[in-house]
Amino acid sequence: MSEQFERKTEAWSGRFNEPVAEIVKRYTASVNFDQRLWRQDIAGSLAHAEMLTHVGILSAEDLAAIQHGMTQITQEIEQGRFTWSVDLEDVHLNIEKRLTELIGDAGKRLHTGRSRNDQVTTDIRLYLRDEIDRLNERLKQLQLALVDVAEQHADTIMPGFTHLQVAQPVTFGHHLLAYVEMFSRDSERLQDCRSRVNRLPLGAAALAGTTFPIDRERVARSLGFEAVARNSLDAVSDRDFAIEFCHAATLIMLHLSRLSEELIIWMSPRVGFIDLADRFCTGSSIMPQKKNPDVPELARGKTGRVVGHLMALITLMKAQPLAYNKDNQEDKEPLFDTVDTLNDTLTIFADLVRGITVKAERMRQAAKEGFATATDLADYLVRKGLPFRDAHEAVALAVRHCEKKACDLSDLSVTELQQFSTLIDADAPEVLTLEGSVHARHHLGGTAPSQVRLQIRAARQRLGVSD
Repeated sequence: MSEQFERKTEAWSGRFNEPVAEIVKRYTASVNFDQRLWRQDIAGSLAHAEMLTHVGILSAEDLAAIQHGMTQITQEIEQGRFTWSVDLEDVHLNIEKRLTELIGDAGKRLHTGRSRNDQVTTDIRLYLRDEIDRLNERLKQLQLALVDVAEQHADTIMPGFTHLQVAQPVTFGHHLLAYVEMFSRDSERLQDCRSRVNRLPLGAAALAGTTFPIDRERVARSLGFEAVARNSLDAVSDRDFAIEFCHAATLIMLHLSRLSEELIIWMSPRVGFIDLADRFCTGSSIMPQKKNPDVPELARGKTGRVVGHLMALITLMKAQPLAYNKDNQEDKEPLFDTVDTLNDTLTIFADLVRGITVKAERMRQAAKEGFATATDLADYLVRKGLPFRDAHEAVALAVRHCEKKACDLSDLSVTELQQFSTLIDADAPEVLTLEGSVHARHHLGGTAPSQVRLQIRAARQRLGVSD
């Protein structure tokens, strides 16, 4: 066996009698993307080394050397002086090789009682746990932005839609609070997912545990894990936590995509409800008048990207036998890209929402264009004693009459309204106003501005922010 071969594949060189082909090295290497796990890898190794020392497997001198070496490696990586090698395949072997160069045999002893199988999933869990905390903070900032804009427009009337047809009047503040609810559920899902991410697999070794007297609970406490994975086979092969996270991330992106679609529609000159700040838009290379909502459009497109990553992980795991398989190396790129996409999108949208300019008069005009208060007139007749289905029919006839006259229900006189029901009195026009409509829905979750403000106050309390 050549010296070169021993040097490049020393982690398992004794088993093979020829070097790995160069194309296979590139094909199987993960260091180009998994090097982002270096902090987690060092943290896991230090906790493992401390435990090995505590149970008498490593000496105090070995532990001190490992700690000193890891400090130097941390500095080298942070300062951009660390050399990452594809020949060493992944982040784990790169760090181990450098540690051994720095401290000698103590670095080789560090891997006692563990495998890369349990090492890698520990690193991923540590990484994802931190990212979930970061993403929840991003979600909080986006919700606060929505709440602040909602408060400014608790009284700003706009049409509510079903089937993209004008349905009933709502306020812009009420509409934005719907997204606050969506993102609140997203935050709950992430937090729930975190509890299953935060379980320690280290100690499962390759698949069957180890013959050394390790203390897994000690490592779990050291690294802040809530529990220890109870079965060694499952510990190294489980990627449910990554799939669960990507599912939660997909729902967040789905909600961002729905908001994006509305922003795009609202910004269209044919609708004209809002304008977005220039920093979130671009122009056209040929049409000088254009202002394109590129950020919402890209967020809508990137949602498909994140959905694809979820499908990739599900497909990756669908037919894997126990325990670890090399397939699982393919879990990282979709997971990392999902995290990056979500972090960037949430960060941008918190700023984008605060930069919305609301065109309140155009919203109000649109709310008057589709007989938005027709249900209010039907409710009025029900309170007068008419069965709802009869009231529905009477108002439908009134709407048909207005269509012929090209006017709104609120434009009809009391006398004209009375031809559709004798129960209509002089107070009927009050319920046909936009303000009357939104104020009348004065209940929990309703559109009344006073209720919107109560919901804003409640949202701030949930988010830990006082008025």
